[in-house]
Amino acid sequence: MIWLKPFRSGTLLLGETLAAGVVCLAMVGCGPASTSPSESTSDIAFDDLATSELADIEGAVEIDGSSTVAPISEAAAEAFGKNFKNVKVTVAISGTGGGFERFTNGEIDISDASRPIKDSEFKVCKEKGVSFVELPIAYDGLSIVINKENDFVKQLTVDELKKIFLREGGAKTWKDVNPEWPELPIKIYAPGTDSGTFDYFFGDVVAKDDEHEHPRDDMSVSEDDNVLVTGVAGEKGAIGFFGASYYFANVDKIKAVKIVDPNTGKAVAPTPETIENGEYAPFSRPLFIYVKTDSMKRPEVKQFLEFYLREAGKLAEMVDYVALPDSMYEVVRAHYEERITGTHYLTPELEKRSGPLAELYTTENVVDIE
Repeated sequence: MIWLKPFRSGTLLLGETLAAGVVCLAMVGCGPASTSPSESTSDIAFDDLATSELADIEGAVEIDGSSTVAPISEAAAEAFGKNFKNVKVTVAISGTGGGFERFTNGEIDISDASRPIKDSEFKVCKEKGVSFVELPIAYDGLSIVINKENDFVKQLTVDELKKIFLREGGAKTWKDVNPEWPELPIKIYAPGTDSGTFDYFFGDVVAKDDEHEHPRDDMSVSEDDNVLVTGVAGEKGAIGFFGASYYFANVDKIKAVKIVDPNTGKAVAPTPETIENGEYAPFSRPLFIYVKTDSMKRPEVKQFLEFYLREAGKLAEMVDYVALPDSMYEVVRAHYEERITGTHYLTPELEKRSGPLAELYTTENVVDIE
């Protein structure tokens, strides 16, 4: 048996902004001490990963991309490394966009992504002959968080988020958002523009009309979600957003705002239950890894992926994300085993496709890259 002590993603040392040219590499078996509010003392057991013969495999697996997905990939890398000691799995963090850039250039084996591949990225892959398999691995609830001392914001609507986060919204103080709130300056902390979380927050929810809605340009941005946590925790008027894992790991420092579902009018907080059942709308989303099909031919990559997909639910929960239903993991593993290449999130005309994961992730919806 292989034992891996749980760790929380909020304790990871992630990279600074890609604009600053800093990429953090998380190597197997290394990592900072925990600073999470609570640390489980129980260990998680994994089944034997391979026979001793397979464990002698040598090589390297290169991963880059989303800071949101990185904790899951790092957990997989650490657990895998317990048995496959001659395989070096490296997890870099340059944001979803940065990961896809390296992926389309053939520099990495796996691209971590907190959003589906864009049409522009798909086109580059096709032009360069980079074939891939798209694999959902967990659910996340993009969390909108405020300072602990903020006692007046109980919930926010999408329209109020537009006032806060869009250039056209123009809110400088909380009173500008709601006249009943104090005239306290708003300070915004957001992921970097290469982040899939940034893309999802604006492109899928807050600024869907990209001709008339634009992110404001006075936000403090970072690819390091821990920097965002620190910023929000340090200013009473602060607000920010990032993946649920970082919120769950820092509930002693910040608090999440309930978001009003535009369809139901119900204000819902991000919890594992509301993220999985879709009540936390419109900010529940799947997380992905994209795997280069050429890389899947190498034994070290093949063994790593088989382990990753077999244990994805456990790995996700270890770092405070939400596992997919078992039935969904069966579909994902079937896509991997059958090498179903391409994306489910674009139409044949390469327009964005959206909807529940179970409805979209079918062989009928695949737009092949080959």
